[in-house]
Order: sequence, then structure tokens, then C-alpha cells
Amino acid sequence: MTDHGKQAPALQVNGLCVSAQNRKRQLTPIVSDINFSIAPGKVTALIGESGSGKTTISLACLGFARAGCVINAGSVRLGNVDVLQLSNSQRRAIRGIDIAYIAQSAAAAFNGALTLNRQVTESAVINGVMTQADANRKAISLYRELDLPNPETIGDRYPHQVSGGQLQRLMAAMAMICDPTLLILDEPTTALDVTTQIEVLRSFKKLIRSKHTSAIYVSHDLAVVAQIADDVLVLKDGHTVEHGPISQIINHPQQAYTAQLIDAAHVMPGHLPEPRTLQVNTAPPDSLPLLTVKTVTAGYGRAHKFLALQSVSIDAYASRTIGVIGESGSGKTTLGRVISGLMNIKSGSISLAGQPLDSAIHLRDREQLRSIQFAFQMADVALNPRHRIKKILGRPLAFYFNLSRSAIDERVAELLDMVELPAGFAQRYPRELSGGEKQRVNLARALAANPRLIICDEITSALDTVVAKSILSLLRSLQNRIGVSYIFISHDISTIIKMADTIAVMRDGKVVEYGTTSDVMTPPYHPYTQLLLDSVPEMRTDWLDKLPSPD
Repeated sequence: MTDHGKQAPALQVNGLCVSAQNRKRQLTPIVSDINFSIAPGKVTALIGESGSGKTTISLACLGFARAGCVINAGSVRLGNVDVLQLSNSQRRAIRGIDIAYIAQSAAAAFNGALTLNRQVTESAVINGVMTQADANRKAISLYRELDLPNPETIGDRYPHQVSGGQLQRLMAAMAMICDPTLLILDEPTTALDVTTQIEVLRSFKKLIRSKHTSAIYVSHDLAVVAQIADDVLVLKDGHTVEHGPISQIINHPQQAYTAQLIDAAHVMPGHLPEPRTLQVNTAPPDSLPLLTVKTVTAGYGRAHKFLALQSVSIDAYASRTIGVIGESGSGKTTLGRVISGLMNIKSGSISLAGQPLDSAIHLRDREQLRSIQFAFQMADVALNPRHRIKKILGRPLAFYFNLSRSAIDERVAELLDMVELPAGFAQRYPRELSGGEKQRVNLARALAANPRLIICDEITSALDTVVAKSILSLLRSLQNRIGVSYIFISHDISTIIKMADTIAVMRDGKVVEYGTTSDVMTPPYHPYTQLLLDSVPEMRTDWLDKLPSPD
């Protein structure tokens, strides 16, 4: 066990300040007076909402500031070297060797045209740390430590030939190839489903311990941080709110903001939510379903060669939410695409209020198109960056209702109010909004059609926990006020339980369990439902270590 008191820190950050700089060289602080240290073999987590400064601080530890930003005060000492005092060439020399960085998106970090092994070993070979043969042997050893399948041959594959969780662990191998003193992990499990997240967290923790590497772990989820961190720096608006050992932070938080992060963490609710009493006048839930999907089979490739859905049947009721849960590749998003008409089906049927829906979107009439809307996972991609919010929301109003310009302006203001945004946002561009604000606009665009059903595809998975909680609250409020139905797709079963009236559990393109939330969440569980439940981290530091190892 490393002794904090006697051993010199591997990293010492003192008085770090980072500012945004305009064309007149005027500075606006975005990170102020940050202080922390990390002992060899220990992990310090940086936690907070989006915009709190987590990634800015971790990049500053590399001696790097993003375009438009400057590191204008403080020191970052790696051993006896102040990284901020090095020249650009000296900093480049230590990156990948003494300090390594694991980004959030492994898919974006790898070159799809090169084999995995070539990319994993590249920094070691180019910098002359080891020969290609030695680097290959070291890579295979790391693959084995990271519990990757076929460690001797997996490096011969290309990025698209491995799963998301495997690619994330291969990025860890790339970072560790030169045995760095400091490893920076920037939201490395945020985009992964819960079962894959456990595999990756377990591998990271094992590697950090075995290599005695110091690490910075950036996250917005305290339940995940509790499994890997020794100390936590709680950040808000670029300032330190609280700093201390993980056990103290989660068990005895000193600040209200820390308690807010704990309350918003992705953990299982203590009890099942009570059935909701809706405020709108709608048909009782035991009446005919609004939407019926009956034995639908669909796939990709010519003649649906690669099946993604196999004989799937679900019902969605008016003013209710059906949750669709499963790992990546289970068919959740394909089901949403089929229902919305974005993808054809091979067999089966879909009906809305008893009327058959054609599987091809161009064959559906305008009323059918209006009735089913899709809220996409990534609002950044879904919103046209060149259009103001007014135009983004105005287009469906003009298409479905042929409103006048003044009527559109009035309705846009109403829609922004519905999603709890100021009317002035109509004049903004998407780039001028935060992630949570963009997701609210994403919802407003779906609501503009006055739909009967909205398909919500992982709409909170890319958001920090506090913002995600506010979006879920907004969805429930809208359902109570206007009676809209949701198909809520997620890989997070704790979120599904909080949102859904009925649940469809999917695996390998099939619905393996289906029923009311209370039925599905009452023991005995289906084995796969049990696996999903067991993969949700608990807010305690020994949860991951006590989790049974996979066979």
C-alpha cells in the first residue's frame, strides 16, 4: 500500500489557472486556483457537470490548452519537472511516454485504415523506446492483462472488427505501452453500456494497480468514480468545491453541490416508483394500445441478410412510457428506426391506433409522420449548426401545420417555454447552447409536430448526471401536461426503472422479457435482466472488487 505521507507525489498541481483569451488578449478565467497531488499508484477523480473544468484541468496536466485558451498561472510538476515550463518540443517528447491520455471516444481515437497493433505500438517505436518486435511483445502482454480475447492475434484486426468495450481497452494498451508515470482517463466509460462498463473499469483498475501508475480519472458519475478513485476533486464552474478521500466524499459530503451529484448518480432507486396519476384526460391504460408492433423481423444488408430484430412484439399506450433496455447491439435503436419508418421491415406489422403503418417512411401520409417523432441521442449531430433555433423549430411547424410567420414565431416561443428555455434562445445557434440545452431543443423540435408518440433514443446517455436528471424530470412533466407517449430507449436500467410504465428487455434482437415495470423488476428475474441489474454500480467503494469475476 502506498503511503501518502512519506512518498513524494508523482503529480503535484499548484495554483493552476486557465483562461479564455479573446482577440484583444483579454482573459476570462475558466479554471481558477486548482490544487491537488497524486501519489504513485493512486487515482484522483475530477468530477462535476459539463463545463466544470474537468477536461480543461486534465489537458493542462499535459501542458496543453485548447484553441482560444491559455494556461496563465500555476505549476504542474511531474516528478521533478514542471510541465508548464517545458518548451513545445519538450512537452511533445513526454506525451505518450511519461504522460498518456485515454479519450472518451475510442472510435474517434483510432485510424480505421490501420491495424490495431500498429497503432498501439506506434508511440513506443517512433520515439525509440523499443523495437517493433519488443513493442509487439509488450502489446500482447498488455492485451492479456486487459482480459482481451485472443491476445496473440487481436492486434491484427482493424478497429471496426472489435466491440466498443474491447476498443476502449485497446486504447488503454496504447496509453500504457511505454509505462507512463501518469495516466489521464477522460470519461472512458460514459458511452458504454453497463455490462461493458464493468469489464472496462475492472481492466483499468487491474492495470493501474499492476503497473503502479498514477492516474487522473475524469467523470460526471460518482457511482463510477467510487469504484476506481482514491481521492476526489469536486468541481463547479472552474472552482474546487470539495476535495478529499472518496469514502469521505460519498459518505460524508460537506457541500450541497456534492450531495446533488450523489443524488443524480446512476444508481438503482431504493424502491420502485409508484404508478403515476396523470393530469390529462386520457384513456385508461388497459384500453387498446396506441402503437402495436407485432412479430417484426428486420435487418441490414440485401434482403435483410443480417438480422437485427427477430419476431419482436411490443405495445405502447397513450400517455404512458415503454422502456426498451439492452446492451449495445441488442436491437434497441433498430426497433426505434423501424417504428419511425426510417428502416424497412422483413416481416411482421406495425399499426398506429389500429391503422396499419407502411414500413417505408415515404409511403406514410403526413398525419402518420406527424404522430410519431424521433428524439435522437446526439443533439450535436441532430441540430443543423448553420440554422438558428427559430428556424430549426419553425420547419416542422410550417411542414405539418402551414402556419404563418407570425404564428410560427408565437409557437416557437411556446415550445421553448414547454422545454423550460427562455424565448430569447430562438435567436441562438446550436453552438451557443450547452449539451442539456441542445437536448431540450431536440425535444422541442419533436414536440413541434404535436405528436402522439416520441421515440427517445438514449437521449440522456451523453449528458452529465445532473443535466440528465433534469431532462428526465422534463419528460415526465410534459407527459403529465400534454399526454404524449414515449418509447424510451436506454442501456441504463436504473434510468428505465425511473421512467417506464412497461419494460421490454432486449438481447440479440429478441425481447427476452416484457411486462409492467413492477412485474419485470420483481424477483425472480430473467437471467439477462439479473445481469443488467447486477451491472449497475452501487455508491460504495468496494462494490467492483466484490463483484464476481466473469467465467
